[in-house]
Amino acid sequence: MTTSHDLLLIGHGMVGQRFLEALVRHKDSRTARVPRITVLAEEPRPAYDRVRLTSLFSGTTEEELGLWSPEFGERHAIDLRLGNPVTAVDRAARTVTTRSGTVLGYGTLVLATGSRPFVPPVPGHDTPGCFVYRTLDDLAALRARARRVRTGVVVGGGLLGLEAAGALCAMGLETHVVEFTPRLMAAQVDDGGGAALRRKVEQLGVTVHTGVGAGSVEAGPDGTVHRVTLSDGTAVPCGLVVFSAGIRPRDELARACGLPVGERGGIVVDAGCRTADPRIWAVGECALTTDGRVHGLVAPGYAMAEAAADRITGGTGSFTGADPAAKLKLLGVDVASFGDAHATGDDALEVSYANSREGVYKKLVVTSEGRLLGGVLVGDTAAYDLLRPLAAAGTPLTTPPERLLLPASSAGPAPGPAELPDTAIVCSCHNVTKGAIRATVTEDGRTDVRAVKRHTRAGTGCGSCLTLLTRLVEDGSGTGTTPGGTPATKGLCEHFTRTRAELFDIISVTGITTFSRLIDEHGRGGDGCEICKPAVASILATLNPRLGNSVHILDGEQAALQDTNDHFLANLQRNGSYSVVPRVPAGEITPEGLIVLGEIARDFGLYTKITGGQRIDLLGATVDQLPDIWRRLVDAGFESGHAYGKSLRTVKSCVGSVWCRYGVQDSVALAVELELRYRGLRAPHKLKAAVSGCARECAEARGKDFGVIATAAGWNLYVGGNGGTTPRHAELLLADADHDTLVRTIDRFLMFYIRTADRLERTAPWIARMEGGLDRLRSVVVDDALGICADLDALMARHTETYEDEWRATLDDPERLRRFVSFVNAPGTPDPAVRFEGEPGRIRPVAVPLPVATVTS
Repeated sequence: MTTSHDLLLIGHGMVGQRFLEALVRHKDSRTARVPRITVLAEEPRPAYDRVRLTSLFSGTTEEELGLWSPEFGERHAIDLRLGNPVTAVDRAARTVTTRSGTVLGYGTLVLATGSRPFVPPVPGHDTPGCFVYRTLDDLAALRARARRVRTGVVVGGGLLGLEAAGALCAMGLETHVVEFTPRLMAAQVDDGGGAALRRKVEQLGVTVHTGVGAGSVEAGPDGTVHRVTLSDGTAVPCGLVVFSAGIRPRDELARACGLPVGERGGIVVDAGCRTADPRIWAVGECALTTDGRVHGLVAPGYAMAEAAADRITGGTGSFTGADPAAKLKLLGVDVASFGDAHATGDDALEVSYANSREGVYKKLVVTSEGRLLGGVLVGDTAAYDLLRPLAAAGTPLTTPPERLLLPASSAGPAPGPAELPDTAIVCSCHNVTKGAIRATVTEDGRTDVRAVKRHTRAGTGCGSCLTLLTRLVEDGSGTGTTPGGTPATKGLCEHFTRTRAELFDIISVTGITTFSRLIDEHGRGGDGCEICKPAVASILATLNPRLGNSVHILDGEQAALQDTNDHFLANLQRNGSYSVVPRVPAGEITPEGLIVLGEIARDFGLYTKITGGQRIDLLGATVDQLPDIWRRLVDAGFESGHAYGKSLRTVKSCVGSVWCRYGVQDSVALAVELELRYRGLRAPHKLKAAVSGCARECAEARGKDFGVIATAAGWNLYVGGNGGTTPRHAELLLADADHDTLVRTIDRFLMFYIRTADRLERTAPWIARMEGGLDRLRSVVVDDALGICADLDALMARHTETYEDEWRATLDDPERLRRFVSFVNAPGTPDPAVRFEGEPGRIRPVAVPLPVATVTS
């Protein structure tokens, strides 16, 4: 039973959880007395990250979105009560009543009730099949409906609307976006940015309707959504509608108990987020702040939570306004805006750059005296980390604005953090300046990003400032570059001071077989990050078999370390479906194998594509279909092509001396041998190879990480070639080698690369970085200058001895198969009422009429 001295928090969303964290932090730092805390939540689950809801369609789990831990509640004696919202507040008696009828007293009451989605009052808006995009339950209902329809309409083309459109695309639906204003994201971008954004979105197959609204939603014969008619008379047949047309503050409790609210909603608060009642506070999207606004972004909500917690524990914190900046990736398109993006000031001048072919639009708003006021970035947001704090600082630019917009190749070296004054806000979520970060590094001696984050809280909010924060820490601690400009040695990430190569040696020598033990014994603690976890997973995949600990990539802790593609042993595509690439060594395939691939693609409604590496890509599979597809492939003799991993992809070949009149060696046989030898070999980056049967080079071997070209006397071995954005020809390492010498040298080359390269470093920059370059590499892997060739040979031998097909191993283990469901409540077998069909790139689910059951007596 709570007493009148207790603090009650109503609402447990992102802002509510931030308030709790701030409250206990201020309490501990000031040794202030805070009464017992009770939290009354409407949802049946604790706070989770609503901003990342769409990531559920790319492998993120509900648990990973969670913001609350039971340990936090126990440590601070917080009583969290879920699924029992407050229905009334009695200010005179200082009590609240919950839906279950429980009455609780309070000494301090904090309202963090958030907002509700605004659903326009169009006829038919409540037809079954209409949804909002707000909670995990909303997404579950949306997913269930999406399995039985083929087209969806999103009403609203703002931030949340495009998030919802991304979700529909991820589920394979033909998607329409309806926006009443003349452009998408009207609040954030201008006409030029809106046009660039629209082009990019439409290239993804989304149909965009701007300048029109939803006129009505019409039901079909089954009583569910059948069609949306727009305000211009256009009819859009569809099976579901998502309303994402803005938010309205949840201020009904305040209204009912007589607290002042704004004309258009929102609980009126002062600079400290206190309402007209001195015992009641309001934070987040339910509050109307002193600037007359209800803020719909998470960063202002966090700032309000900090201010209220500070005041309640005896401080003087205030909410002074919100940075309107936003940096997002919507439907795969990078978009950012900051400051006065629409040039509303009297002295505002615009400088813009556009490249329609690349889908890039950039605009800066400056004053006549050179101060940066704001900007819009679409398609390329790399400069956002620097530009946003420059605009907030308000000091004149020392670099012409045109240079800040042009591509790096045209503009020369980009300005760095030194351009920022100490007063520049680096982290707008927590109001952390460059000066505070610099002082933490140079005066307090905190020289790693993790320690600076923990001390200043910079980078712990939305995370958009992490790149700039890392650069500031490196520059301030001397770990970025030496005075002479030579790059200094860096640790892998904030969790490890060691490089990837050093961690490889540590694991090899100590016999460590888990990430948790490695980070406990040789790291800085914590749970790891998106940098170190996949890198260590790759090392463990290479070394664990040698250490006698063959662990499948999806087993136990190892599964949690993987990138999204490795997590599901398939390549995630931009529409949320997956592609399956079976191994076809050297591109050699039997007619029977071709028939099987064609039958599988036909039966599962997949799009097929011959890849550049002479394989067949099957695109458009859903997560729950993957095991069924693999089983068909495995039964036919195929195995995983590891197209999803940082590992060997393909060994391409020409037809060689067996068929070609110019061939001097059997290139196909050698390519098959090499691909089967190195299949599944995990590396710092992907590996590509090729074998050409003569000097005519039809397999393009000199554009690969390692390439072999036949000569009349044997084989020439080339290494360090890369395609892509930085093409480089491979260099000759061996000439006229016999078969055994060739294979042995490739073994050593690959294992030396895996052992010493940096994270995500291809073979070309690895060799270029090596002191002595190719000559040094030759001395190590051919002449054994370091005396490590026996160890390299043993590593490769162990790899070839312990290789297993990851698809087959997954199919043989029911526990591993449990992760392959498309949503939390998916049944154990595919839904017979759904099939996938469509033209290339537009695979979508389609309802299949089921036979009607008849009963006979």
